[in-house]
Amino acid sequence: MGISSFEDLLNAARQQPEPQRLLFVFTKAELPEDCSAEQRMNFEAGIGGTLTPMMCLDKAPEELSTFSELIEESRQVLLNWSVVFVAALSGRNGRAPGTEDAEAPLNRMVESIKTGSTGMFIPFDTHGHPILLG
Repeated sequence: MGISSFEDLLNAARQQPEPQRLLFVFTKAELPEDCSAEQRMNFEAGIGGTLTPMMCLDKAPEELSTFSELIEESRQVLLNWSVVFVAALSGRNGRAPGTEDAEAPLNRMVESIKTGSTGMFIPFDTHGHPILLG
C-alpha cells in the first residue's frame, strides 16, 4: 500500500496484523550559525537548512482520525514546526505497544534525524502531505 496522505498512513497502521503505535518527531527547519551567505539566501527562499527535533509524541492509530487532530495537539506544546517524521512500532501477540514501549524507539528516531538518517521514516509537511527530502 502506498502512502500518499496521512489518512493512508492511519489506514495502513490499522490494517496491520499486530496492533501498532505511531511515533512522531516534530522538527523545525533551522540554519546553522556558521552558514554561508548563499546558504542563508537559499534558506530564506525555502531551500536547505537543517531539521532539528523539537518534540516527540506517540499515539495508537485509533487515537487519531485526521491530520488536523495531530496538528491541534502538537500546537498545544509547539507552535511552529516544519516537518513531522512518522514511524510505527508493532506490538506482539495481539498486545499493543504503550507509551513506555515507545520511549527508546523515539530516542533512536531523534538521533537518526540529527544525523540525517531519515530514510526509514515518513516525513509529512504541515499540511499532512508526505514529502521527499533531498
